[in-house]
Amino acid sequence: MRSDMIKKGIEKTPHRALLKALGLTDKDIAKPFIGVANSYTNIVPGHIHLNQIADAVKAGVTAAGGTPFEFNTIAVCDGIAMGHEGMRYSLPSRELIADSVEVMAQAHRLDGLVLVTNCDKITPGMLMAAARLDIPAIAVTGGPMASGWLDGKKIGYASVPEGLGKHFAGKMSSEELSRLENAACPGCGSCNGMFTANTMACVTEALGMSLPYCATALANSVAKLRIAKETGEQIVKLTCNDVKPSAIMKKEAFENAIAVDMALGGSTNTVLHVSAIAQEAGVTLPLKVFDEIGRRIPHLCSMIPSGPYAMEDLHAAGGIPAVMKELSPLLNLNALSVTGKPVGENIADAKVLDANVIRSLTNPVHKEGGIAILTGNIAPKGAVVKTAAVSPNMLRHSGPAKVFDSETEAVASIRKREIQPGDVVVIRYEGPKGGPGMPEMLIPTATIAGMGLSESVALITDGRFSGATRGPCIGHVAPEAAEGGPIAIIKNGDTITIDIPNRVLKVELTEQEIKKRLEAWKPKPPRITKGYLTRYSPTPTE
Repeated sequence: MRSDMIKKGIEKTPHRALLKALGLTDKDIAKPFIGVANSYTNIVPGHIHLNQIADAVKAGVTAAGGTPFEFNTIAVCDGIAMGHEGMRYSLPSRELIADSVEVMAQAHRLDGLVLVTNCDKITPGMLMAAARLDIPAIAVTGGPMASGWLDGKKIGYASVPEGLGKHFAGKMSSEELSRLENAACPGCGSCNGMFTANTMACVTEALGMSLPYCATALANSVAKLRIAKETGEQIVKLTCNDVKPSAIMKKEAFENAIAVDMALGGSTNTVLHVSAIAQEAGVTLPLKVFDEIGRRIPHLCSMIPSGPYAMEDLHAAGGIPAVMKELSPLLNLNALSVTGKPVGENIADAKVLDANVIRSLTNPVHKEGGIAILTGNIAPKGAVVKTAAVSPNMLRHSGPAKVFDSETEAVASIRKREIQPGDVVVIRYEGPKGGPGMPEMLIPTATIAGMGLSESVALITDGRFSGATRGPCIGHVAPEAAEGGPIAIIKNGDTITIDIPNRVLKVELTEQEIKKRLEAWKPKPPRITKGYLTRYSPTPTE
Protein backbone atom coordinates (compact mmCIF):
# COMPACT_ATOMS: atom_id res chain seq x y z
CA MET A 1 0.00 0.00 0.00
CA ARG A 2 1.12 3.56 -0.68
CA SER A 3 0.53 4.43 2.95
CA ASP A 4 3.29 2.02 4.00
CA MET A 5 5.64 4.87 3.08
CA ILE A 6 4.44 6.80 6.14
CA LYS A 7 3.68 4.00 8.59
CA LYS A 8 5.69 0.82 8.04
CA GLY A 9 9.10 0.03 9.53
CA ILE A 10 11.16 1.39 12.38
CA GLU A 11 12.26 4.40 10.32
CA LYS A 12 8.64 5.55 10.23
CA THR A 13 8.38 5.82 14.02
CA PRO A 14 8.12 9.65 13.87
CA HIS A 15 5.33 9.41 11.31
CA ARG A 16 3.39 6.94 13.45
CA ALA A 17 3.82 9.20 16.47
CA LEU A 18 2.03 11.96 14.59
CA LEU A 19 -0.69 9.59 13.42
CA LYS A 20 -1.23 8.48 17.00
CA ALA A 21 -1.68 12.12 17.97
CA LEU A 22 -4.89 11.85 15.91
CA GLY A 23 -6.12 9.11 18.25
CA LEU A 24 -5.29 6.26 15.91
CA THR A 25 -4.36 2.85 17.26
CA ASP A 26 -1.84 0.45 15.77
CA LYS A 27 -4.78 -1.45 14.25
CA ASP A 28 -6.09 1.73 12.62
CA ILE A 29 -2.66 2.51 11.22
CA ALA A 30 -2.35 -0.96 9.72
CA LYS A 31 -5.52 -0.51 7.63
CA PRO A 32 -5.75 1.10 4.17
CA PHE A 33 -5.72 4.90 4.40
CA ILE A 34 -8.73 6.34 2.55
CA GLY A 35 -8.97 10.05 1.84
CA VAL A 36 -12.42 11.60 1.91
CA ALA A 37 -12.22 14.81 -0.14
CA ASN A 38 -15.20 16.82 1.07
CA SER A 39 -16.23 20.03 -0.69
CA TYR A 40 -18.62 21.06 2.11
CA THR A 41 -19.26 24.75 2.60
CA ASN A 42 -22.25 26.54 4.07
CA ILE A 43 -22.42 29.16 1.30
CA VAL A 44 -23.31 26.68 -1.48
CA PRO A 45 -26.79 25.07 -1.37
CA GLY A 46 -25.46 22.06 -3.27
CA HIS A 47 -22.81 21.48 -0.63
CA ILE A 48 -24.33 22.51 2.69
CA HIS A 49 -25.32 18.90 3.44
CA LEU A 50 -22.08 17.23 2.37
CA ASN A 51 -20.77 16.82 5.92
CA GLN A 52 -23.60 14.36 6.54
CA ILE A 53 -22.73 12.49 3.34
CA ALA A 54 -19.04 12.47 4.25
CA ASP A 55 -19.92 11.01 7.66
CA ALA A 56 -21.81 8.19 5.93
CA VAL A 57 -18.83 7.58 3.65
CA LYS A 58 -16.46 7.41 6.63
CA ALA A 59 -18.78 4.99 8.40
CA GLY A 60 -18.68 2.77 5.31
CA VAL A 61 -14.89 2.97 5.11
CA THR A 62 -14.55 1.99 8.77
CA ALA A 63 -17.06 -0.84 8.47
CA ALA A 64 -15.14 -2.29 5.51
CA GLY A 65 -11.80 -2.21 7.29
CA GLY A 66 -10.27 1.07 6.20
CA THR A 67 -9.19 4.19 8.06
CA PRO A 68 -10.79 7.37 6.71
CA PHE A 69 -9.16 10.80 6.67
CA GLU A 70 -11.33 13.76 5.71
CA PHE A 71 -10.07 16.95 4.11
CA ASN A 72 -11.72 19.81 2.27
CA THR A 73 -11.64 21.62 -1.05
CA ILE A 74 -13.11 24.95 -2.08
CA ALA A 75 -16.47 25.20 -3.85
CA VAL A 76 -17.98 28.06 -5.87
CA CYS A 77 -21.75 28.39 -6.29
CA ASP A 78 -22.19 29.49 -9.88
CA GLY A 79 -25.62 30.92 -9.17
CA ILE A 80 -24.31 33.22 -6.43
CA ALA A 81 -21.24 34.08 -8.53
CA MET A 82 -23.36 34.81 -11.62
CA GLY A 83 -23.52 38.20 -13.31
CA HIS A 84 -20.59 39.94 -11.61
CA GLU A 85 -16.81 39.74 -11.32
CA GLY A 86 -17.08 36.64 -9.14
CA MET A 87 -18.11 34.50 -12.12
CA ARG A 88 -14.64 34.96 -13.60
CA TYR A 89 -13.34 32.78 -10.75
CA SER A 90 -15.72 29.87 -11.27
CA LEU A 91 -14.09 27.86 -14.06
CA PRO A 92 -10.51 28.52 -12.83
CA SER A 93 -11.56 27.11 -9.44
CA ARG A 94 -11.68 23.69 -11.11
CA GLU A 95 -7.89 23.59 -11.35
CA LEU A 96 -7.48 24.64 -7.72
CA ILE A 97 -9.77 21.80 -6.67
CA ALA A 98 -7.87 19.23 -8.73
CA ASP A 99 -4.55 20.52 -7.41
CA SER A 100 -5.68 20.50 -3.77
CA VAL A 101 -6.87 16.88 -3.95
CA GLU A 102 -3.60 15.89 -5.62
CA VAL A 103 -1.56 17.69 -2.94
CA MET A 104 -3.37 16.03 -0.02
CA ALA A 105 -3.31 12.55 -1.53
CA GLN A 106 0.35 12.73 -2.51
CA ALA A 107 1.65 14.41 0.64
CA HIS A 108 -0.05 11.88 2.92
CA ARG A 109 0.34 8.83 0.66
CA LEU A 110 -3.34 7.95 0.72
CA ASP A 111 -4.24 4.52 -0.64
CA GLY A 112 -7.66 5.46 -2.01
CA LEU A 113 -10.05 8.39 -2.36
CA VAL A 114 -13.74 9.09 -2.03
CA LEU A 115 -14.67 12.33 -3.75
CA VAL A 116 -17.62 13.97 -1.97
CA THR A 117 -18.74 16.57 -4.47
CA ASN A 118 -21.74 18.10 -6.17
CA CYS A 119 -21.63 21.32 -8.15
CA ASP A 120 -20.41 22.52 -11.52
CA LYS A 121 -16.61 22.82 -11.24
CA ILE A 122 -16.10 20.66 -8.17
CA THR A 123 -17.10 17.33 -9.69
CA PRO A 124 -14.89 17.66 -12.78
CA GLY A 125 -12.04 19.06 -10.67
CA MET A 126 -12.14 16.03 -8.40
CA LEU A 127 -12.35 13.61 -11.33
CA MET A 128 -9.37 15.34 -12.91
CA ALA A 129 -7.44 14.72 -9.69
CA ALA A 130 -8.52 11.06 -9.61
CA ALA A 131 -7.32 10.55 -13.18
CA ARG A 132 -4.06 12.37 -12.49
CA LEU A 133 -3.28 10.48 -9.28
CA ASP A 134 -4.48 7.11 -10.59
CA ILE A 135 -5.12 5.62 -7.16
CA PRO A 136 -8.42 3.83 -6.42
CA ALA A 137 -11.18 6.43 -6.30
CA ILE A 138 -14.96 6.75 -6.27
CA ALA A 139 -17.10 9.88 -6.50
CA VAL A 140 -20.26 10.34 -4.50
CA THR A 141 -22.20 13.31 -5.84
CA GLY A 142 -24.35 15.11 -3.30
CA GLY A 143 -27.60 14.88 -5.23
CA PRO A 144 -30.15 17.29 -6.69
CA MET A 145 -32.41 19.71 -4.88
CA ALA A 146 -36.13 18.95 -4.84
CA SER A 147 -38.24 21.17 -7.06
CA GLY A 148 -40.06 24.17 -5.71
CA TRP A 149 -43.75 24.71 -6.30
CA LEU A 150 -45.67 27.93 -6.85
CA ASP A 151 -49.33 28.20 -7.73
CA GLY A 152 -49.41 24.52 -8.63
CA LYS A 153 -46.43 24.79 -11.00
CA LYS A 154 -43.05 23.10 -10.66
CA ILE A 155 -40.27 25.67 -10.45
CA GLY A 156 -36.56 25.87 -9.64
CA TYR A 157 -33.57 28.17 -9.72
CA ALA A 158 -33.77 28.75 -13.48
CA SER A 159 -37.28 30.15 -13.02
CA VAL A 160 -35.86 33.11 -11.07
CA PRO A 161 -33.52 34.80 -13.58
CA GLU A 162 -36.17 34.25 -16.26
CA GLY A 163 -38.70 35.80 -13.87
CA LEU A 164 -36.36 38.77 -13.58
CA GLY A 165 -36.46 39.10 -17.36
CA LYS A 166 -40.27 39.08 -17.21
CA HIS A 167 -40.10 41.79 -14.56
CA PHE A 168 -37.94 44.01 -16.78
CA ALA A 169 -40.37 43.38 -19.63
CA GLY A 170 -43.27 44.48 -17.44
CA LYS A 171 -44.77 40.98 -17.37
CA MET A 172 -44.21 40.24 -13.67
CA SER A 173 -44.74 42.50 -10.67
CA SER A 174 -42.24 42.95 -7.85
CA GLU A 175 -44.58 41.05 -5.54
CA GLU A 176 -44.83 38.10 -7.94
CA LEU A 177 -41.05 38.06 -8.36
CA SER A 178 -40.61 38.00 -4.58
CA ARG A 179 -42.97 35.02 -4.27
CA LEU A 180 -40.96 33.23 -6.94
CA GLU A 181 -37.69 34.03 -5.15
CA ASN A 182 -39.01 32.54 -1.90
CA ALA A 183 -40.35 29.32 -3.43
CA ALA A 184 -37.82 28.39 -6.12
CA CYS A 185 -35.12 26.68 -4.05
CA PRO A 186 -36.72 24.71 -1.18
CA GLY A 187 -33.60 23.09 0.30
CA CYS A 188 -30.16 21.61 -0.11
CA GLY A 189 -28.78 20.06 -3.29
CA SER A 190 -27.76 21.01 -6.80
CA CYS A 191 -30.41 22.94 -8.76
CA ASN A 192 -33.28 20.73 -9.87
CA GLY A 193 -32.83 20.55 -13.66
CA MET A 194 -30.32 19.12 -16.09
CA PHE A 195 -27.94 21.99 -15.42
CA THR A 196 -24.16 21.58 -15.26
CA ALA A 197 -23.99 20.15 -11.72
CA ASN A 198 -26.54 17.43 -12.37
CA THR A 199 -25.26 16.80 -15.88
CA MET A 200 -21.79 16.20 -14.45
CA ALA A 201 -23.24 13.88 -11.79
CA CYS A 202 -24.97 11.86 -14.52
CA VAL A 203 -21.81 11.87 -16.63
CA THR A 204 -19.81 10.66 -13.61
CA GLU A 205 -22.16 7.72 -13.09
CA ALA A 206 -22.21 6.89 -16.81
CA LEU A 207 -18.41 7.09 -16.86
CA GLY A 208 -18.38 4.37 -14.21
CA MET A 209 -16.93 6.55 -11.45
CA SER A 210 -19.88 6.54 -9.04
CA LEU A 211 -22.26 3.84 -7.87
CA PRO A 212 -25.56 3.21 -9.72
CA TYR A 213 -28.37 5.69 -8.93
CA CYS A 214 -25.95 8.07 -7.23
CA ALA A 215 -26.50 10.90 -9.73
CA THR A 216 -30.26 11.19 -9.33
CA ALA A 217 -30.90 10.30 -5.67
CA LEU A 218 -32.10 13.51 -4.04
CA ALA A 219 -29.74 15.38 -1.74
CA ASN A 220 -32.04 15.12 1.28
CA SER A 221 -32.93 11.43 0.82
CA VAL A 222 -31.92 8.42 2.87
CA ALA A 223 -31.16 6.74 -0.46
CA LYS A 224 -28.30 9.20 -0.86
CA LEU A 225 -26.93 8.34 2.60
CA ARG A 226 -27.10 4.62 1.84
CA ILE A 227 -25.23 5.15 -1.42
CA ALA A 228 -22.63 7.19 0.47
CA LYS A 229 -22.09 4.43 3.01
CA GLU A 230 -21.88 1.80 0.25
CA THR A 231 -19.35 4.03 -1.51
CA GLY A 232 -17.19 4.01 1.63
CA GLU A 233 -17.35 0.24 1.75
CA GLN A 234 -16.63 -0.14 -1.96
CA ILE A 235 -13.55 2.07 -1.98
CA VAL A 236 -11.87 -0.26 0.51
CA LYS A 237 -12.54 -3.18 -1.84
CA LEU A 238 -11.17 -1.28 -4.82
CA THR A 239 -8.12 -0.29 -2.82
CA CYS A 240 -7.40 -3.84 -1.68
CA ASN A 241 -7.84 -5.06 -5.28
CA ASP A 242 -5.86 -2.09 -6.68
CA VAL A 243 -8.60 -1.12 -9.16
CA LYS A 244 -7.47 2.28 -10.42
CA PRO A 245 -9.23 4.99 -12.42
CA SER A 246 -7.03 4.14 -15.41
CA ALA A 247 -8.84 0.79 -15.57
CA ILE A 248 -12.19 2.59 -15.68
CA MET A 249 -11.67 5.92 -17.42
CA LYS A 250 -10.84 4.52 -20.84
CA LYS A 251 -11.98 5.86 -24.19
CA GLU A 252 -14.98 3.50 -24.23
CA ALA A 253 -16.14 4.83 -20.87
CA PHE A 254 -15.87 8.43 -22.04
CA GLU A 255 -17.90 7.54 -25.12
CA ASN A 256 -20.57 6.05 -22.83
CA ALA A 257 -20.59 9.21 -20.73
CA ILE A 258 -20.95 11.46 -23.78
CA ALA A 259 -23.74 9.23 -25.12
CA VAL A 260 -25.69 9.54 -21.87
CA ASP A 261 -25.08 13.30 -21.87
CA MET A 262 -26.54 13.50 -25.39
CA ALA A 263 -29.57 11.43 -24.39
CA LEU A 264 -30.20 13.72 -21.40
CA GLY A 265 -29.74 16.98 -23.30
CA GLY A 266 -27.18 18.10 -20.74
CA SER A 267 -25.21 21.28 -20.26
CA THR A 268 -22.75 22.50 -22.90
CA ASN A 269 -20.18 22.84 -20.10
CA THR A 270 -19.66 19.08 -20.20
CA VAL A 271 -17.66 19.56 -23.39
CA LEU A 272 -15.13 21.56 -21.38
CA HIS A 273 -15.14 19.27 -18.37
CA VAL A 274 -15.19 15.85 -20.01
CA SER A 275 -12.35 16.94 -22.29
CA ALA A 276 -10.30 18.08 -19.29
CA ILE A 277 -10.89 14.83 -17.40
CA ALA A 278 -10.01 12.79 -20.48
CA GLN A 279 -6.78 14.74 -20.91
CA GLU A 280 -5.78 13.93 -17.32
CA ALA A 281 -6.62 10.28 -18.00
CA GLY A 282 -4.42 10.25 -21.11
CA VAL A 283 -7.40 9.74 -23.41
CA THR A 284 -7.54 11.64 -26.70
CA LEU A 285 -10.99 13.16 -27.09
CA PRO A 286 -11.13 15.66 -29.97
CA LEU A 287 -14.08 18.00 -30.27
CA LYS A 288 -15.42 16.12 -33.29
CA VAL A 289 -16.11 13.08 -31.09
CA PHE A 290 -18.87 15.00 -29.28
CA ASP A 291 -20.53 15.88 -32.56
CA GLU A 292 -20.17 12.36 -33.98
CA ILE A 293 -21.77 10.84 -30.89
CA GLY A 294 -24.42 13.56 -30.87
CA ARG A 295 -25.45 12.66 -34.41
CA ARG A 296 -26.04 8.98 -33.61
CA ILE A 297 -27.42 9.17 -30.05
CA PRO A 298 -31.02 10.39 -29.80
CA HIS A 299 -32.23 12.86 -27.19
CA LEU A 300 -34.45 10.78 -24.88
CA CYS A 301 -35.14 12.91 -21.78
CA SER A 302 -36.90 16.29 -21.93
CA MET A 303 -35.41 17.77 -18.79
CA ILE A 304 -35.58 21.23 -17.22
CA PRO A 305 -34.63 23.84 -18.49
CA SER A 306 -35.71 22.79 -21.99
CA GLY A 307 -38.46 20.38 -20.91
CA PRO A 308 -40.88 19.69 -18.03
CA TYR A 309 -39.04 17.03 -16.03
CA ALA A 310 -36.89 17.57 -12.94
CA MET A 311 -34.22 15.35 -11.44
CA GLU A 312 -36.63 13.66 -9.05
CA ASP A 313 -38.71 12.64 -12.07
CA LEU A 314 -35.64 11.09 -13.71
CA HIS A 315 -34.81 9.20 -10.51
CA ALA A 316 -38.37 7.89 -10.19
CA ALA A 317 -38.26 6.81 -13.85
CA GLY A 318 -35.26 4.57 -13.22
CA GLY A 319 -32.29 6.94 -13.08
CA ILE A 320 -29.12 6.68 -15.13
CA PRO A 321 -29.16 2.84 -15.15
CA ALA A 322 -32.53 2.96 -16.94
CA VAL A 323 -31.25 5.55 -19.43
CA MET A 324 -28.23 3.35 -20.12
CA LYS A 325 -30.43 0.28 -20.43
CA GLU A 326 -32.45 2.03 -23.14
CA LEU A 327 -29.21 3.10 -24.83
CA SER A 328 -27.55 -0.30 -24.36
CA PRO A 329 -27.43 -1.22 -28.09
CA LEU A 330 -25.34 1.94 -28.58
CA LEU A 331 -23.03 1.66 -25.54
CA ASN A 332 -19.78 -0.09 -24.66
CA LEU A 333 -21.21 -2.60 -22.19
CA ASN A 334 -17.85 -4.13 -21.29
CA ALA A 335 -16.54 -0.90 -19.81
CA LEU A 336 -15.51 -1.40 -16.17
CA SER A 337 -17.04 0.64 -13.34
CA VAL A 338 -16.34 1.29 -9.66
CA THR A 339 -18.74 -1.51 -8.76
CA GLY A 340 -15.96 -3.80 -10.00
CA LYS A 341 -18.34 -5.00 -12.69
CA PRO A 342 -18.82 -4.01 -16.33
CA VAL A 343 -21.58 -1.60 -17.27
CA GLY A 344 -23.64 -4.40 -18.82
CA GLU A 345 -23.92 -6.18 -15.47
CA ASN A 346 -24.70 -2.94 -13.61
CA ILE A 347 -27.71 -2.20 -15.80
CA ALA A 348 -28.92 -5.78 -16.37
CA ASP A 349 -31.90 -5.40 -14.05
CA ALA A 350 -32.59 -1.72 -14.72
CA LYS A 351 -36.02 -0.79 -16.03
CA VAL A 352 -37.61 2.32 -17.47
CA LEU A 353 -40.46 3.02 -15.07
CA ASP A 354 -41.87 6.06 -16.85
CA ALA A 355 -41.62 6.15 -20.64
CA ASN A 356 -42.67 9.81 -20.67
CA VAL A 357 -39.51 10.80 -18.78
CA ILE A 358 -37.12 8.31 -20.39
CA ARG A 359 -38.29 7.92 -23.97
CA SER A 360 -37.45 4.89 -26.11
CA LEU A 361 -34.96 4.80 -28.95
CA THR A 362 -37.91 4.48 -31.32
CA ASN A 363 -39.76 7.45 -29.80
CA PRO A 364 -37.10 10.04 -28.91
CA VAL A 365 -37.61 13.69 -28.07
CA HIS A 366 -35.20 14.46 -30.93
CA LYS A 367 -33.48 12.10 -33.35
CA GLU A 368 -30.08 13.55 -32.50
CA GLY A 369 -28.41 14.28 -29.17
CA GLY A 370 -28.71 17.42 -27.12
CA ILE A 371 -25.37 19.08 -27.99
CA ALA A 372 -23.87 20.06 -31.36
CA ILE A 373 -20.52 21.47 -32.47
CA LEU A 374 -20.68 24.30 -35.01
CA THR A 375 -17.87 25.67 -37.17
CA GLY A 376 -17.49 28.44 -39.72
CA ASN A 377 -15.67 31.70 -40.28
CA ILE A 378 -16.70 33.00 -36.83
CA ALA A 379 -15.54 29.83 -35.08
CA PRO A 380 -12.82 28.06 -37.10
CA LYS A 381 -11.97 25.91 -34.07
CA GLY A 382 -15.58 25.26 -33.11
CA ALA A 383 -18.45 26.46 -30.96
CA VAL A 384 -20.99 24.59 -28.83
CA VAL A 385 -24.78 24.79 -28.71
CA LYS A 386 -27.32 22.93 -26.58
CA THR A 387 -29.66 21.83 -29.36
CA ALA A 388 -32.09 20.30 -26.88
CA ALA A 389 -32.87 23.82 -25.65
CA VAL A 390 -33.47 25.38 -29.09
CA SER A 391 -36.96 25.61 -30.56
CA PRO A 392 -37.38 24.16 -34.07
CA ASN A 393 -38.02 27.57 -35.64
CA MET A 394 -34.63 28.86 -34.40
CA LEU A 395 -32.50 25.96 -35.62
CA ARG A 396 -31.77 28.15 -38.62
CA HIS A 397 -31.51 31.88 -38.15
CA SER A 398 -29.97 34.86 -39.89
CA GLY A 399 -29.92 38.38 -38.53
CA PRO A 400 -27.97 41.55 -37.80
CA ALA A 401 -25.27 41.49 -35.13
CA LYS A 402 -25.57 43.56 -31.95
CA VAL A 403 -22.02 43.51 -30.60
CA PHE A 404 -20.87 43.93 -27.00
CA ASP A 405 -17.37 43.67 -25.57
CA SER A 406 -18.59 42.48 -22.18
CA GLU A 407 -21.51 40.70 -20.55
CA THR A 408 -22.26 43.81 -18.46
CA GLU A 409 -22.77 45.96 -21.56
CA ALA A 410 -25.01 43.33 -23.13
CA VAL A 411 -27.22 42.92 -20.07
CA ALA A 412 -27.71 46.70 -19.78
CA SER A 413 -28.76 46.90 -23.42
CA ILE A 414 -31.13 43.93 -23.16
CA ARG A 415 -32.79 45.38 -20.06
CA LYS A 416 -33.25 48.72 -21.85
CA ARG A 417 -35.12 46.74 -24.50
CA GLU A 418 -32.66 47.72 -27.21
CA ILE A 419 -32.56 44.20 -28.67
CA GLN A 420 -35.12 43.58 -31.39
CA PRO A 421 -36.61 40.32 -32.73
CA GLY A 422 -34.28 38.85 -35.33
CA ASP A 423 -31.09 40.23 -33.77
CA VAL A 424 -27.99 38.16 -33.02
CA VAL A 425 -26.39 39.31 -29.78
CA VAL A 426 -22.60 38.91 -29.81
CA ILE A 427 -20.79 38.98 -26.45
CA ARG A 428 -17.02 38.77 -26.80
CA TYR A 429 -13.85 39.19 -24.74
CA GLU A 430 -15.38 36.80 -22.19
CA GLY A 431 -13.33 33.69 -23.08
CA PRO A 432 -10.74 31.88 -20.93
CA LYS A 433 -8.16 34.66 -21.44
CA GLY A 434 -10.36 37.61 -22.35
CA GLY A 435 -12.79 37.20 -19.46
CA PRO A 436 -10.57 36.10 -17.95
CA GLY A 437 -11.91 32.82 -16.65
CA MET A 438 -14.64 32.22 -19.27
CA PRO A 439 -17.66 33.38 -17.21
CA GLU A 440 -21.15 31.97 -17.75
CA MET A 441 -23.81 34.07 -19.47
CA LEU A 442 -27.01 33.05 -17.68
CA ILE A 443 -28.16 36.59 -16.89
CA PRO A 444 -28.31 37.79 -20.53
CA THR A 445 -29.77 34.52 -21.81
CA ALA A 446 -32.36 34.30 -19.03
CA THR A 447 -33.28 37.95 -19.52
CA ILE A 448 -33.81 37.35 -23.24
CA ALA A 449 -35.97 34.31 -22.44
CA GLY A 450 -37.92 36.13 -19.74
CA MET A 451 -38.63 39.02 -22.10
CA GLY A 452 -40.11 36.57 -24.59
CA LEU A 453 -37.31 36.89 -27.17
CA SER A 454 -35.86 33.37 -27.11
CA GLU A 455 -37.96 32.49 -30.18
CA SER A 456 -36.53 35.35 -32.22
CA VAL A 457 -33.12 36.40 -30.82
CA ALA A 458 -29.90 34.37 -30.91
CA LEU A 459 -26.78 34.88 -28.81
CA ILE A 460 -23.18 33.91 -29.50
CA THR A 461 -20.17 34.32 -27.22
CA ASP A 462 -16.60 33.24 -26.65
CA GLY A 463 -17.66 32.79 -23.03
CA ARG A 464 -19.87 29.94 -21.94
CA PHE A 465 -23.39 29.30 -20.72
CA SER A 466 -24.95 28.06 -17.53
CA GLY A 467 -26.63 24.68 -17.76
CA ALA A 468 -29.82 26.61 -16.99
CA THR A 469 -29.59 28.46 -20.31
CA ARG A 470 -32.18 27.76 -22.97
CA GLY A 471 -32.74 29.14 -26.44
CA PRO A 472 -30.45 29.58 -29.48
CA CYS A 473 -27.32 30.34 -27.47
CA ILE A 474 -23.94 29.41 -28.95
CA GLY A 475 -20.88 29.50 -26.70
CA HIS A 476 -17.23 28.49 -26.47
CA VAL A 477 -16.52 30.27 -29.80
CA ALA A 478 -12.88 29.56 -30.63
CA PRO A 479 -10.48 31.17 -31.13
CA GLU A 480 -11.70 33.73 -28.60
CA ALA A 481 -11.61 37.47 -29.22
CA ALA A 482 -8.65 38.03 -26.89
CA GLU A 483 -6.58 35.74 -29.12
CA GLY A 484 -7.61 37.58 -32.26
CA GLY A 485 -10.33 35.13 -33.28
CA PRO A 486 -12.76 36.28 -36.00
CA ILE A 487 -15.44 37.01 -33.40
CA ALA A 488 -13.26 40.02 -32.48
CA ILE A 489 -13.85 41.76 -35.82
CA ILE A 490 -17.65 41.45 -36.10
CA LYS A 491 -19.36 44.86 -36.31
CA ASN A 492 -22.88 46.01 -35.51
CA GLY A 493 -25.14 45.23 -38.44
CA ASP A 494 -23.04 42.41 -39.92
CA THR A 495 -25.32 39.55 -40.91
CA ILE A 496 -24.72 36.36 -38.92
CA THR A 497 -26.05 33.03 -40.13
CA ILE A 498 -26.72 30.10 -37.80
CA ASP A 499 -27.54 26.69 -39.27
CA ILE A 500 -27.56 24.13 -36.46
CA PRO A 501 -28.66 21.10 -38.54
CA ASN A 502 -25.69 21.70 -40.87
CA ARG A 503 -23.39 22.73 -37.98
CA VAL A 504 -22.60 26.16 -39.45
CA LEU A 505 -21.87 29.49 -37.72
CA LYS A 506 -20.72 32.28 -40.01
CA VAL A 507 -20.72 36.01 -40.64
CA GLU A 508 -21.68 37.06 -44.17
CA LEU A 509 -18.37 38.69 -45.05
CA THR A 510 -15.86 37.88 -47.75
CA GLU A 511 -12.57 36.26 -46.82
CA GLN A 512 -10.83 39.41 -47.97
CA GLU A 513 -12.90 41.60 -45.65
CA ILE A 514 -12.30 39.29 -42.70
CA LYS A 515 -8.56 39.28 -43.41
CA LYS A 516 -8.52 43.08 -43.69
CA ARG A 517 -10.31 43.51 -40.35
CA LEU A 518 -8.08 40.97 -38.60
CA GLU A 519 -4.97 42.78 -39.81
CA ALA A 520 -6.30 46.01 -38.31
CA TRP A 521 -7.33 44.36 -35.01
CA LYS A 522 -5.43 45.26 -31.84
CA PRO A 523 -5.66 43.32 -28.54
CA LYS A 524 -7.38 44.90 -25.58
CA PRO A 525 -5.48 45.40 -22.31
CA PRO A 526 -6.22 42.71 -19.69
CA ARG A 527 -9.15 43.38 -17.38
CA ILE A 528 -7.36 41.77 -14.42
CA THR A 529 -3.82 42.83 -13.54
CA LYS A 530 -3.23 41.13 -10.19
CA GLY A 531 -4.19 37.99 -8.34
CA TYR A 532 -5.15 34.47 -9.35
CA LEU A 533 -6.86 35.35 -12.63
CA THR A 534 -3.71 36.89 -14.11
CA ARG A 535 -2.66 33.30 -14.84
CA TYR A 536 -5.43 33.19 -17.42
CA SER A 537 -5.18 36.73 -18.82
CA PRO A 538 -3.29 37.25 -22.07
CA THR A 539 0.25 38.48 -21.60
CA PRO A 540 1.60 41.49 -23.53
CA THR A 541 3.46 39.14 -25.91
CA GLU A 542 0.36 37.15 -26.83
